Amino acid sequence: MKTVHLGVYPGLADWEYGYVAAGINNPEYQRDPGAFRIVTVGATAEPVRTIGGVTMVPDTVLDDVDPDGSTMLVLPGAQSWDGNDAFVDAARRWAGAGIPVAGICGATVGLARSGLLDDRRHTSNAPQQLEPTGYAGAARYVDAPAVTDRGVITAGAVAPIEFAREVFALLGVYTQPVLEAWYRLYGEQDPSGFYALGEQS
Repeated sequence: MKTVHLGVYPGLADWEYGYVAAGINNPEYQRDPGAFRIVTVGATAEPVRTIGGVTMVPDTVLDDVDPDGSTMLVLPGAQSWDGNDAFVDAARRWAGAGIPVAGICGATVGLARSGLLDDRRHTSNAPQQLEPTGYAGAARYVDAPAVTDRGVITAGAVAPIEFAREVFALLGVYTQPVLEAWYRLYGEQDPSGFYALGEQS
């Protein structure tokens, strides 16, 4: 089974990882049903409270995870990313091991601080959000909901569906026809996507 590690920390933005977690943990429509699982990882083993007031207890901690045993590190946004240095370092470790990293909203600030966006196309909530990091990749900023470049996915806070689509595509969770039908349903709110998914089951 392939493990996707989901970073959890105080103030986690509940809406930003939901589609990713549901798609990975739910075997329905998957190319290889049940091949993936989500494992939550914290900087410590202490419970964290999300923006929505949900208490989450990490399954494991960063110090106990070897990137070589991971398929991807997913980093949602949070009320503040200022205290997430452990995950900035983790992003570097994962990418250095050739393992994909995906960051949405405030997590893109962490990716900028990590240096991973210096030479990759990327996006965020706005270019102004990344400027204070002093990173060297401003010229590679793309005004798009989500961007994938050389194993690093970035997205803005209002694009959790596009973020999930990029994650699913990079990992090969679904066949291309299923992924297109999934996005037609959830991303474009087109009911024909529902019936197209049914035809794939």
